[in-house]
Amino acid sequence: KIIAICEGRIVHKDLTTKDKLVEQEAEWFLPRHLSKYDFCISIKNNTFTASAGVDESNGNGYYVLWPSNPQRSANALRLHLKQRFNLNKIGVIITDSKTTPLRWGVTGVAVAHSGFSALNSYIGKPDVFGRLLKAEKLNVADTLATAAVGVMGEGNEQTPLAIIEDVPFVRFQPRNPTQNELKDLHIQLEDDLYAPLL
Repeated sequence: KIIAICEGRIVHKDLTTKDKLVEQEAEWFLPRHLSKYDFCISIKNNTFTASAGVDESNGNGYYVLWPSNPQRSANALRLHLKQRFNLNKIGVIITDSKTTPLRWGVTGVAVAHSGFSALNSYIGKPDVFGRLLKAEKLNVADTLATAAVGVMGEGNEQTPLAIIEDVPFVRFQPRNPTQNELKDLHIQLEDDLYAPLL
C-alpha cells in the first residue's frame, strides 16, 4: 500500500465507487452481486485478488489502488537501497494480502520483486527416495511475501514494511529480473492446474 500511496494511486471516495474502480483496474472480474460475501472477485496482473487490489482499509476516505507499475517501483527501490546502504545482496518485494480459495484468512502475494530469483526449481532433482521431481518449483517471492504480510498485519499495526534476513534458499541477483524470469512466474489460465475448475 505504501508504494501505491507514494505513486499517488489513491482516489477519494466522493469521486467514484469501488465497483467502477474494480472494473477499470481488473483484467477479469465478477460483479459483487455474484459473491456471497459482497466482494468483486477479480484477476489483476495475473493474480486472483478481491476487488482488483482496490483497498479501502486504512485509506481514511480514499480507495488505494495497486501501484501502476509495481515492477518498475521494485527495481527502483532495490537500486536505491543498494546504493544508499552499499549492499550487494538485497532484494525487494512489493506485497499485497490475498485470499486463497477454500481457505479462510489472508496470506501474502508478491505483486513485484527485484534482486533475487523468484523461483527455485527442483525439476530433475531427486526427492528423499531418489525419485526425480518433474514439476516442483518453490515460489520464493510469494513465500517471502506471505511471511512479510503476516508480520506487517492487516489492521492498525502501522507496519508498512518488513525486513527479512538470513533465508538460506534465497538466491540473490545483482540485477532486475529479466522479462523471461517475470514471465516464468505466471501460468496462462488455460494451462493452470486448476483450469478445469475455473
